[in-house]
Amino acid sequence: MKAIQIKRVYDSKENDGTYRILIDRLWPRGIKKVDLKMDEWDKEIAPSPKLRTWFDHKKEHFTDFSKLYTEELKTKNEDVERLRAIAEKQSITLLYGAKDAEINHAVVLREFLLKKQ
Repeated sequence: MKAIQIKRVYDSKENDGTYRILIDRLWPRGIKKVDLKMDEWDKEIAPSPKLRTWFDHKKEHFTDFSKLYTEELKTKNEDVERLRAIAEKQSITLLYGAKDAEINHAVVLREFLLKKQ
């Protein structure tokens, strides 16, 4: 598998030679669609609205959020395998809008994609 990196959309608007996937269910605030260089927007791989709302990017929720989001990802076989197939051919960048680089769904998704479940 090629590299899977994660980047915040506000810090990485330009194409960097990887396959760039926005993995948020909602469009990031303050970013114009024409300004974000990406190959696709995969809303379905994002956490469910209920889980995202509960998590609310609170550090104390992250461990439980990670477990719950991993369980959701296990039900999204088609989307997960499609992303793994892309990553087999080329490096990918998972783009997210959250402020915290360490506690967000992109971190969980990257780990999930790298593990063979």
